[in-house]
Amino acid sequence: MITIISGTNRPGSMSLKTAVIYYNKLRAAGENVSVLSLEGKQVWERAASMVATEAEFLIPAEKFIFILPEYNASFPGIVKSMMDNSDIKKCWWYKKAMLVGISDGRAGNLRGIEHMTSILHYLKINVLYNKVLLSTIKDEISQEGVLLKPATEALIDQQIENLIKF
Repeated sequence: MITIISGTNRPGSMSLKTAVIYYNKLRAAGENVSVLSLEGKQVWERAASMVATEAEFLIPAEKFIFILPEYNASFPGIVKSMMDNSDIKKCWWYKKAMLVGISDGRAGNLRGIEHMTSILHYLKINVLYNKVLLSTIKDEISQEGVLLKPATEALIDQQIENLIKF
């Protein structure tokens, strides 16, 4: 199973819209995929709800896609809280991950993606070399969650193809 993690808990986020685009493309390719939205999830402590999130989305996953918005030159702390409060060996060790950075600005969360790469390596996760950085996200994806540029769609399609073969 592939779990797509929408890396923010903000309602109506572009991260979740991006996650749904990846979800639809992977489903169309015949992959078993789920989306973990952190909106409304209580992942900042190891309570019953966190254990349930682990059981449904993290432990069964063989591969992860992290959709990471830029936040204070990195990514939102809710993602790190989720990771810190999970059973690290069961959820993360020896799995694979793909990273997608999004931002309103010009860098597509490059710094946050590099930060997450280091964290994932520490957790013994192999990270796909092909990292898509989506800058000025509102010019790339509409408010309805539709990709606006064919070149961006081609980048995403190539990244997904790489993940399936990874």
